[in-house]
Amino acid sequence: MMQRKKPESATAPVVHSITNAQEGLTVDQSTRQRRYFISMMVRTTCFILTVLLPSPYRWFALAGATFLPYIAVIFANAGRETIKSPTVFFNSAGKELQ
Repeated sequence: MMQRKKPESATAPVVHSITNAQEGLTVDQSTRQRRYFISMMVRTTCFILTVLLPSPYRWFALAGATFLPYIAVIFANAGRETIKSPTVFFNSAGKELQ
């Protein structure tokens, strides 16, 4: 049986960005939610390891489970930054009087 080859027009087109616009809010929110979810899964793993590991390692897992929520919130909220590059309104070199 012969396989059919996809025509060139069936491949995904390359999209070029010509603007400095930020990504959409929904994309940003879903990215931050995914980061937070992964962090909380790591925290849950730390709680389980606290029960399963022997004594010296148990304390490291417990510390991870304790401090990870704070770190996860910091990383989850590190989304849409509003800090932009400064706009130059005038030439800082200045002009001399003649």
